[in-house]
Amino acid sequence: MSLWTKAQQLQGDALQQVRAVYGEHFPIEVRHFLAAWIEEKMWDLDPENPQHEQYVAGLIASLIQELEAKANTMTTEDLFLTKLKLIEAANMFRQRYSHNPLSLFRIIRHCLNTEMKLVRQVENVALGRGGIVAPGLSLIPDSNAEIAQQLDYLRRRTQETGEDLRKMEQEQESFALQYHECTKLNAHLQHLQTQPQNQQNVELEKKLRRQKEMLEQMLNQKVAGLVQLRLTLADKLKDTITHLNTLQSRVLDDELIRWKREQQLQGNGAQFNSNLDTIQEWCESLAEIIWLNRQQIKEAERLKQKIGLEPTGITDILPGLNNQITQLLSSLVTSTFIIEKQPPQVMKTNTRFSSTVRLLVGGKLNVHMTPPQVKVTIISEAQANALLKNDKMAKGEASGEILNNTGTMEYHQATRQLSVSFRNMQLKKIKRAEKKGTESVMDEKFSLLFQSQFSVGGGELVFQVWTLSLPVVVIVHGNQEPHAWATVTWDNAFAEPGRIPFAVPDKVAWLQVADALNMKFKAATGRLLTDENLRFLAEKAFRSNSQQQVGDYSTMMLSWSQFCKEPLPERNFTFWEWFYAVMKLTREHLRGPWIDGAIMGFVRKKQAEELLSTCANGTFLLRFSDSELGGVTIAWVGDQTEVFMLQPFTSKDFAIRSLADRISDLQHLAALFPDIPKEQAFGKYYTPFTENQPTTSNGYVKPLLVTHVPGWGGPAASLGGGSYPPTPQHMYQPQSPDPSVTRDTPSVASAVSDSVSSLGTVMEL
Repeated sequence: MSLWTKAQQLQGDALQQVRAVYGEHFPIEVRHFLAAWIEEKMWDLDPENPQHEQYVAGLIASLIQELEAKANTMTTEDLFLTKLKLIEAANMFRQRYSHNPLSLFRIIRHCLNTEMKLVRQVENVALGRGGIVAPGLSLIPDSNAEIAQQLDYLRRRTQETGEDLRKMEQEQESFALQYHECTKLNAHLQHLQTQPQNQQNVELEKKLRRQKEMLEQMLNQKVAGLVQLRLTLADKLKDTITHLNTLQSRVLDDELIRWKREQQLQGNGAQFNSNLDTIQEWCESLAEIIWLNRQQIKEAERLKQKIGLEPTGITDILPGLNNQITQLLSSLVTSTFIIEKQPPQVMKTNTRFSSTVRLLVGGKLNVHMTPPQVKVTIISEAQANALLKNDKMAKGEASGEILNNTGTMEYHQATRQLSVSFRNMQLKKIKRAEKKGTESVMDEKFSLLFQSQFSVGGGELVFQVWTLSLPVVVIVHGNQEPHAWATVTWDNAFAEPGRIPFAVPDKVAWLQVADALNMKFKAATGRLLTDENLRFLAEKAFRSNSQQQVGDYSTMMLSWSQFCKEPLPERNFTFWEWFYAVMKLTREHLRGPWIDGAIMGFVRKKQAEELLSTCANGTFLLRFSDSELGGVTIAWVGDQTEVFMLQPFTSKDFAIRSLADRISDLQHLAALFPDIPKEQAFGKYYTPFTENQPTTSNGYVKPLLVTHVPGWGGPAASLGGGSYPPTPQHMYQPQSPDPSVTRDTPSVASAVSDSVSSLGTVMEL
């Protein structure tokens, strides 16, 4: 038996709950007529998995086609209204969800979740045993569907109060007519009293008085009815506003704030599955419902003024409701003026950058009918604080000069978005605050302030809106970039909601720091750090040596100074500078081997020696240098199991010749630790070699560079074993490491040989 069949057999509250999850956002008729198709297609997908997005889009397109096909089969007269309903639903799905099919998918999943939960409750079947078990379908409430359901409730509620208003207006008009009749009767009676008191007039007066009594009785009933209608309407409007306030708070304070937080974490490399289009739909629906309720309150006040009926002891709540609903609208408008695309958080002067701002309710409130201007300025942390306290900036107050800093918001019909993109902004000047103690210019945070003003309702309401960008660090030279990124990374990772701009904790638990570093490294290099990698980083950050045994670093607090201010022991660089340089080297030159797991990287020299000490001759591993920023060294086993370390390679070296090619050149390197043949580990990254090197356009033959370690033989002996041909042996005399120098692990310098088909540079004559 299908889930829908079982759901239809539910009774009482359970059946009502099933009915309640359906509405305008997903009509129950669609569920009924496509029950089998929906239950077959909607189970085994995770809507949060980005890899499923394309499939979900195709699924929703198929749903619309199925819906239209089903509607076309309904040819009988008794199904005509149902056919119209299904066609209307298909059109609505296409219009509302074509840009965001995941939203509709989540709504359908929520409906199925609710049905299954209720069916299981009734059948009293334990979760996971018997009953209806659908793989991959969780019973966690879906916020998208819940919000859609609440919006649907508020729409119905608003329609009800609209009907109440029309009824009240009709009752008032009826009352006015009867009151007018009563007034005419009174006038007639007064006129009769001036006439001679004959039998006819006396009878007429009695008749008129009876009519008057009946009319007054009816009027009293109508007054009581009108008073009750007004009180009921006011209570309903009050209840709607309470629900609106709760729902709007959820959308703005939970969903939109979560979106902003995820946008900030994207700055540290987190995956950002933006649901801004869905949030816009919610905000537009809220704006529409708020506006309708505001109009209803104003209409109720107008009707009240036409006929003043003030029952004693009852306070008129309409003016208060008007203030509340206007405040809700104001809050919605000002909160939905957001930065869709943040400016760069490390901003170099005289360098072009871009940003996009968007008003989520702009289209619904017809703001684009008078397109608003947006202005961008850069302000300091102190100015951002003052702005939050006073809700406005002092005129002419800014901390720098930005070129191309004004734009006009445009409405894009296809996407229903009101936005403006600043594509050619450039920071020309910056005014810095005085520094205290060890502060540097790379510690100083600024923010871009976006400001605008617009009106809604034909100028009835005027809104001044502004929003601040994420913190920005301004630099003037590339060598300031690492420390600037330290400031930005710490802020993005550890900023707390609702903070004073731009306060961050001075100390953070290592577990949180490790998460931030892992996120950053994964985004840059394509692979997460392992637990061993993170432990190595903890030891380095906390300046622990190999003799110190610390069981668990996760709860230890790392300070900002330890992170990026204090140099590491016996080094002239900080922990962050070391980490940043390693990350940059891996991203630019070692990404492939790092993703493959061919680079151990985060391992101390002593540990590398211990790992290699029991390995076969020629076994090697790659570790990041402790002493040289952005350096990677090769440690290998020589004769008599002695371990050697090659002088570290840096980005400059890899710009000349890649790591894989250098490993190929060095014949004495045989297997990657523990025992992987080097061709298997690095062969796919070798640069292909052709025997006949083509002559360049200027007549020169291009030389080929080959890595060679003096004292360890020449480069690869044959083309089959490497990426380049052998270097003539007479070019280098093998040298053994100087025996007079004592060191724990011998360090060996490599050299690079030029190799061409004949020695020297050949030029065509």
